[in-house]
Amino acid sequence: MKKHLALAAVLLAAPFVHAGNPALDMGRAARNFLKGLDAKQKAKAFFKFTDEERENWHFIPLDRKGIMLSELNPEQTHYAYALLASGLSQKGVLNASTIMSLEAILAEMEKDPVRRDTQKYYIAIFGEPSSKQQTGTWGWRFEGHHLSLNYTVINGNVVITPAFLGTNPASVKKGPRKGTRPLGRMEDQARALMKSLKEAGKPVILSDKAPRDILSSQDRVAAKPESLGVKGGDMTAEQKKLLLAILREFASNARPELARPAMNEIAGAVDTLQFAWAGGLNKGDQHYFRVTDNGAFMVEYANTQNDANHAHAVWRLFDGDFGRDVLKEHLEKEHSKDR
Repeated sequence: MKKHLALAAVLLAAPFVHAGNPALDMGRAARNFLKGLDAKQKAKAFFKFTDEERENWHFIPLDRKGIMLSELNPEQTHYAYALLASGLSQKGVLNASTIMSLEAILAEMEKDPVRRDTQKYYIAIFGEPSSKQQTGTWGWRFEGHHLSLNYTVINGNVVITPAFLGTNPASVKKGPRKGTRPLGRMEDQARALMKSLKEAGKPVILSDKAPRDILSSQDRVAAKPESLGVKGGDMTAEQKKLLLAILREFASNARPELARPAMNEIAGAVDTLQFAWAGGLNKGDQHYFRVTDNGAFMVEYANTQNDANHAHAVWRLFDGDFGRDVLKEHLEKEHSKDR
């Protein structure tokens, strides 16, 4: 286990420069990863793009399909982390590695190193990774407890949802890693916005009690929530900055080439966004918040378990998770050519 963690540390310490084309970089990384596997390993890791397993995502600690990090040798592990890095920013790789490493703390607390294993994370490839810029339909997933990253590549277009990040503990309370909070900044920004809106008399509080978890759960299709909360159009300039900062904090885990255009588009429609909060108002209270727009996406965050020290965050596209909307458009174009 230590040698795998050491490889991760080397990757994080190295200069982090992307080539500039996410689809090509992911395709190259996925092909390199698959080439390094033997036949039995590849049979575990590779699926058809149409396999229903592609949308079978989870964020709880359970056995999954795909190949587990613990089954890889050091060289194969290097390629596994290279694939992970092809979809994330440097910050995203650091956050993902930190989330994975927290399993060691849980293993010690629960005396269960089998269930809580820093190497119990799985890679699955769906379809043949493309080597050309604007052709090919395929996807990949990196997933384990509190981490589910789902990528779909359709003719060079990259869809990166569902994207789930969780952390337990949300804040490490003692030991050499005391103060570690992978999702802490996002929570602090949301609390600041909630308090500002509440002080202004805006109807930001949905309920004094937070839901048990994110409402979209692990559903393959995220349902649109009831339109509640405060719209960006009813916020001050400073409140709008805080609202966008929450989304940027989550989006900044993705590659800049993917996150920046999305955030620019969202910022241009900030007045249509809606922010809502449920639960306690102070740090340490159980709480939940979400940001939605006019039906395209939702970001949810819940910190309710373990005395509000166990956080879940997710970014969902109502019609576009797993590339559904892009794939539908692609198939419609192909169908029209055949007429």
